Amino acid sequence: MKKILITEFMDANSVNDLKNEFNVYYDSGLYRNFNKILEIVDQYEALIVRNKTFVNKDLILKAARLKIIGRLGVGLDNIDTKFCEKNNIIVQPAIGMNATSVAEYVIACSLSLIKNLTQLNQATLQGEWPRTTIKSRELKGKVIGLLGFGTIGKEVNLLAQALGMHVVVYDPFIDKSNEREFNISLIDKEELFNKSDIISIHVPLSSKTKNLINRQSFLKMKKKPLIINTSRGSIVDEEGLLQAYKNNLISGFALDVYKEEPVQKAFYSQIENRMNCILTPHIAGVTNESNKKVSNYIVEKISYFLRK
Repeated sequence: MKKILITEFMDANSVNDLKNEFNVYYDSGLYRNFNKILEIVDQYEALIVRNKTFVNKDLILKAARLKIIGRLGVGLDNIDTKFCEKNNIIVQPAIGMNATSVAEYVIACSLSLIKNLTQLNQATLQGEWPRTTIKSRELKGKVIGLLGFGTIGKEVNLLAQALGMHVVVYDPFIDKSNEREFNISLIDKEELFNKSDIISIHVPLSSKTKNLINRQSFLKMKKKPLIINTSRGSIVDEEGLLQAYKNNLISGFALDVYKEEPVQKAFYSQIENRMNCILTPHIAGVTNESNKKVSNYIVEKISYFLRK
């Protein structure tokens, strides 16, 4: 019987589906013990991970039987995909399965931040009545700039337009024909910084996208936009972001991802109660529904492959 190793959390029903057909070792916290993974990985034909298990050269060299890796999500920066390819190991992400969850998170944060709900909440809890002193705005008519227009970016576009927003996109890898099809405006990065009331990030982390939004970027943001990052933390210069907020170059921010995860005290200790910001623990793509969809998708792909 072929064997599957699962090192991070997965929908329980999906795990059971795999157990009906394969020999499965499931430990949702195993990613914390990399040495143990190295000790046992040579026994398995398939490996299922999220974003905390680092599938590097050391692991791949130990995994003598490994033929396929299922990624419960879409980001692949924790997996050495080139070395996997060199060793004939297939890497299967759960493409598009958490797009709705992430897109809803972006819109929820946009609404919360543009209406200053976090500040209003804090002030009211402290006995104040800031009905006129803290201003609120509407999303309708605002411009949302999307850095990246993959599956999640397209889903954000649908929700944003349903709320009456205008959508501009920077993505050098998509064709101009997408403008008419999706009712968007394709513009360059500098113009997006200049025109957007909200900027939402949907690009993978690479050497080209690291610090894509940096201290110089904030100086080009004429409308003091809201910044929302659900992609990868290192795409935004975190210290530059805090300085931009304190210098009134941006109006607020929502971060679901960070340069280091869990987020480090050196960063979150600088966040004050009255700041117009939202910090969450990398959960934009993790809902009950998306977890089931992601897990079921990977079960289907892994099972099909191993049966062959």
